[in-house]
Amino acid sequence: MTPTTPPPAAPRIAGAPISWGVCEVPGWGHQLPAERVLADMAELGLGATELGPEGFLPADADARNTLLGRHGLSAVGGFLPVVLHTDADPLPEVDAFVEECLAIGAEVVVLAVATGSEGYDERPTLDDVEWKTLLENLDRVADRVAERGLLAVVHPHVGTLVEDARDTQRVLDGSRIGLCIDTGHLVAAGADPVAITLANLERVQHVHLKDVDAALAARVQSGELAFSDAVSQGLWTVLGEGSVDVAAMLSALRGHGYTGWYVLEQDLKLTGEPEGEGPRADVAKCLAYVQGALSA
Repeated sequence: MTPTTPPPAAPRIAGAPISWGVCEVPGWGHQLPAERVLADMAELGLGATELGPEGFLPADADARNTLLGRHGLSAVGGFLPVVLHTDADPLPEVDAFVEECLAIGAEVVVLAVATGSEGYDERPTLDDVEWKTLLENLDRVADRVAERGLLAVVHPHVGTLVEDARDTQRVLDGSRIGLCIDTGHLVAAGADPVAITLANLERVQHVHLKDVDAALAARVQSGELAFSDAVSQGLWTVLGEGSVDVAAMLSALRGHGYTGWYVLEQDLKLTGEPEGEGPRADVAKCLAYVQGALSA
């Protein structure tokens, strides 16, 4: 008999609470309860979610598992802002988060290289010594997380110490950690997420999918508009309606054999209780876009 090639694994597409406006930044906006958000995800047919900020899900692991299970959802992993450029040891904070992930079957630690200040509107400039410490800590964290059987990736993110193309290249050159490509944050920082992905397919291990209003992104890059204000004004668009060639990136990843998660993450700020379908309507459009692009 002629050996047959097994079909490619079905893409793993997950939701994120931030698409419903749930965020760790104090004063970000109206915060919807987990029951509403998880019910929406389940009704859309999503099978998994990132964890969201502290307090979104119950602190007790059994209660978390019960809540997720009631909605037929598994946990992908979560976003962990951590300070890495100082002499403070980041591993205790990372270890505590890993324990949370293990308790609910989550597999990915998404690191944001935090400045140490709240919010994402400003960031300091590091000297070479601080960069050396940061890069060494990225590898320490990646190794520690791998020892526990999980995956750590670094997430270039506006207002953190790894934000734009130059920062991302410095991480690629100076550490071993994998990348979380966030199509929106990279564009908002003036970078090209598709070019970065194509040049580093073997390092891309987690993906956050956003599309971007190019005019608002340009105002963020120039300093005319604060990042948080741009989000309020609609910085992130439905996938396929903005300036990012999301389809090209998805095609490249699929062709390279990427088997990680695609997380639908259109950061949103709510001013109050949403009317009608609320955020679910845009997430549904994003989900349909990704499913169509990955099956093309």
